[in-house]
Amino acid sequence: MRSHKCLRAILVVVPAVHFFCVSPALVRGQDSAKAVLPKIRVAADGRTFTTADGQRFVPMGVTYYRPGTGWAPQVWKKFDAEATRQDFARMKQWGVNCVRVFLTYGSFLRDPDSLCEEGLTKFDQFLAIAEAAGIYVHPTGPDHWEGIPSWAAGDRIADERILAAVEGFWTRFAGRYRGRSALFAYDLLNEPEVGWDSPAMQSKWNAWLQNRYGSAEKAAQAWGVATSAVPWGKQSPPVAKDAPGDRQLLDYQHFREDVADTWTRRQAAAIKAADPQALVTVGMIQWSVPALLPGVRHYAAFRPARQARWLDFLEVHFYPLESGFYDYSSKQAEERNLAYLESVVREVAAPGKPVVVAEFGWYGGGKLTIDGGRHPAATDVQQSEWCSHAIRTTQGLATGWLNWGFYDQPEARDVSQRTGLFTSDGKPKAWAHDFRKLADAMRGQALPPARLGVRPALDWDRCVTSMQAGQRFREEYLKAFQSRRDGAGPSK
Repeated sequence: MRSHKCLRAILVVVPAVHFFCVSPALVRGQDSAKAVLPKIRVAADGRTFTTADGQRFVPMGVTYYRPGTGWAPQVWKKFDAEATRQDFARMKQWGVNCVRVFLTYGSFLRDPDSLCEEGLTKFDQFLAIAEAAGIYVHPTGPDHWEGIPSWAAGDRIADERILAAVEGFWTRFAGRYRGRSALFAYDLLNEPEVGWDSPAMQSKWNAWLQNRYGSAEKAAQAWGVATSAVPWGKQSPPVAKDAPGDRQLLDYQHFREDVADTWTRRQAAAIKAADPQALVTVGMIQWSVPALLPGVRHYAAFRPARQARWLDFLEVHFYPLESGFYDYSSKQAEERNLAYLESVVREVAAPGKPVVVAEFGWYGGGKLTIDGGRHPAATDVQQSEWCSHAIRTTQGLATGWLNWGFYDQPEARDVSQRTGLFTSDGKPKAWAHDFRKLADAMRGQALPPARLGVRPALDWDRCVTSMQAGQRFREEYLKAFQSRRDGAGPSK
């Protein structure tokens, strides 16, 4: 989940591995504890999951944080083992089999060259609680939730120093938990996006141009500009505005994809060197697919077809923003959002690897207090209908779904206030009941590929240089989505 500030931007615009010797004392559970859950693997079909003992596995779960721990939630700084144990027992009762949880700089990586023992001890407890409950844990790479140390305050995607530190983090962390079968997979980061301009990006952009063109003259020829307009070795990023098919802008978007590829490749390699059996993915934000962008600079540049080379499976996050801040006001708005959802997940599924919709949901059970309370109230039933339709629409394209939050979080400064399966005081919402039914129905299922019928192709290069191209694509996709007659999409 991105901050509400980031979501608001959409509403306004849219009508080298580091080696580490792991001591036996640190390897909790590898030799000293017996695994209670079978290891999850990618199935032989390449697009679903199975357990090591041959059972089908469909991840159905939540991202875990507790109410009353602030916003952003202080999952580890305010860690309560007994409350967490009770939560896991409740989650198990309500069909949850996988819990995604954020790791943080503040509790795990305050210094670039070492891990924080206090945070690791809490994660040991967390993992043991999950194992006892029979629920898999899906840790997400170090992020800002509990503060950012000064050394990590720069460009966390392009800055070489920060990337090297995070490689070291994964070498140590994955080495410590090597062989723990209760770990479903490692998610490198929540919703990474390559930035548009920074000192690191400037330097890498000019190195990329040198490698691609070799001279100002060749670059100028490719871009259709005068050589004098290309300050070789000091080229700034292009202006971030719509320029359909513009060669310089397209080069910059391809360069940004290369930056994302390097970031993913190096972290995945660090994990695999420490634990060859670990599954690795990254939680891509929905504008990793450029069907809808608030601006060309917002393209995340984590292109699924390219990222798939280094990942065991793919993840994407989605919220219904196609028609603005979705408020359940019409079936037409729902159709547009479901069509947009299908188009995004279809692109993520195209490489042929398993896909998990690792964040999704929307609000229900009352009003939001954000934006001065201007958003209309939504009922529990409306929340559950949207979430259920989202799963049915993507079933067969995706093979796992993780709701955003187990509890509502009144302290949140975004839609997380009311996206939980449970209210903040522990009462099950309509979505909890329907989630459990869906989880029961999915358990052990093979989930055959979706039959979508004819769908328009996404002109990727056009869409990363033009918001309007994405809008035209969505209109075409909506028409195809609405004409489906093969049972795809939600039942009505």
